[in-house]
This record gives sequence, C-alpha cells and structure tokens, in this order.
Amino acid sequence: MPLIPLVVCDDSTMARKQVLRALPSDWPVSITEAANGRQAMEAIRQGLGQVVLLDLTMPEMDGYQVLSALRAEGLNAQVIVISGDVQDEAVRRVLELGALAFLKKPFDENELRQTLTRVGLLTQPGKATPQSRSAPDAAISFQDAFRETVNVAIGQAAALIAQVLGVFVQLPVPNVNILEVGELHMALNDVGSSQQLTAICQGFIGGGIAGEALLIFHDSEIADIGHLMHRESADYSDLEMLVDLSSILIGACLSSIAEQIDVVFSQGHPQILGQHAAIEELIRANRTHWKKTLAVEISYSLEGQNIRFDLLLLFTEDSIERLTHKLAYLMN
Repeated sequence: MPLIPLVVCDDSTMARKQVLRALPSDWPVSITEAANGRQAMEAIRQGLGQVVLLDLTMPEMDGYQVLSALRAEGLNAQVIVISGDVQDEAVRRVLELGALAFLKKPFDENELRQTLTRVGLLTQPGKATPQSRSAPDAAISFQDAFRETVNVAIGQAAALIAQVLGVFVQLPVPNVNILEVGELHMALNDVGSSQQLTAICQGFIGGGIAGEALLIFHDSEIADIGHLMHRESADYSDLEMLVDLSSILIGACLSSIAEQIDVVFSQGHPQILGQHAAIEELIRANRTHWKKTLAVEISYSLEGQNIRFDLLLLFTEDSIERLTHKLAYLMN
C-alpha cells in the first residue's frame, strides 16, 4: 500500500511529537514536520501534504492563513485542525475555510483515530504499518513543553472571555522566559509603553508551585470594555468590572494549567495593583515581590475592538524545578 503524504504543522516541537505519537500505527503515512504555516505550504506545494494536521496559532503564517492560501491556490490538501483555540467561532471559521474537522487540544489517540475515520481518511485499518519520518526526533526543552501547556490554557480562557464579551478573541503565541529581576522590569515596561494602566494581581499556590498573575488594562479601553459587558448600573464601578473580568480570565488560565500538570491551585483574592498609574510605578511598588522568575507573557486582543489584555503569569524561582518534574513525561 502506498504511503499517504502527511504534514504535521505546529510551532511547538512538543505538540508535533504528541501528534506523531497519537497517529494510528495502521495508517500508512509518510510524515513531514512543519514549524509554521509557511513551511507547511512549501511542503504541500511539493506534494508532501495530501493530508495536513494543522495548528492555528503560529508565527509567520497561522492556520487560518494556510487554509485561505490552500483555497486561493486550488490545492487539494485534506486538513484537520488541531488547536488550543477552542472558541466556537474558531471552529466555525476553520470549517468554513475548508477544514474537514476540528480537534481540540489536548486530545488522545482515540479521538484522533475516531476523527480520521469519521472524515474518511482512515478507511482500511489493518496491521501495524511502518511510517516514514522526514526528520529525527527533536529534543523538547522545558520552555517548549510549558509554552504548549500555557497555549492550551489561554485558548480555554479565551473561549470564556468570548462568551462573556460576545466577541472573537485573537490569540497570541505566548512568550515563556526565565527572567532576572531586571529583565522582568524591562518586560513589564514593554507591555506598558508608558500608557496609563490599571492592573489586577492575583496570587496562586499549590503542589509546590507559586506565583502571581498580573492582568494589565489600558485605561483608555475601559469604557469600551464596559460597553461589551453591557454595564448599565452606575453602582458597578470600573474596578469591580475589571476585577470580575480578571477573575474569569486568570481563573480559567490557572485552572487549565493546574489540570494539565495535575495540581490544584489556591487563588488569592484579586488585588488592585495600581490604578491610573504608569507601569514604572507598578514596578517600583512591587519590585520586592519578584526576583528571578519564570515569566509568561500573553497579549489577548479583541477582533474589531481597540481592546487588549496583557496577562503576565509570574512563577517563583522555586517553582521551576517542580514544574520541570511535572512536565517531564511530556518532554521525553
């Protein structure tokens, strides 16, 4: 039986490895890996992608752009999207652009097998078949493993925010870095860009892991947020609204991370870190809290709105070893 040319496209080395591990052993495929949509398109044009397993949120060229390019160029690749962006609108859009199916991260091999069978790509299961790989296994770093964990978490949080605000949330590729205190100040300054800000901070701890979540709002956008939340009562203040929104977004992110690494986080009450203050003031007021830290930077934006939420997840230095242990099964 001839091998089916398959492209596995995801910017995360770990995510690609998870997909490769989940492929049915009786599916005769020749595999090409792509780290972004541009690489995937090059492979498809060369005849290496009759079937494509495609991520959405990627640098250079995302999954939506790949689907649009396939249609524009008349290429007949059969695409299954595998993504952490689980918004209902994301699913609707990829199917409208021609994807055969949408598989939500995290998934298991049974779900993949059922999906491949349902769309007619796995029609003659039989004995185990050798699969041809185009590249050797790549090492998976802690940052890559944790970034993919965060990627799933921010997708689930975005789905909640989309429901609350009635908009489509555009997801970023999260930045994951281990920063010294001075570098963290620089990162915070980059987020702030000297605009007037209000920030909500929420501590969390559990399973030997601790840190703070910092959600930064730009003051110029608060009225627009209130409009989306249909705020009608004058008794519902800006701060109450921002705290409520922060609880939803931070809570969803942390609960998803906790579930994936099998811990339970206790969350502190949201605190107003700064109101109508420049980012430099926020840093000065809280510099003693942050030494060396594992920092996750996420910038959500709302389609059709001039609104952005900047979320920072700051894990203490002591948490890194525990997180590495928790993620070890993914990195092997």
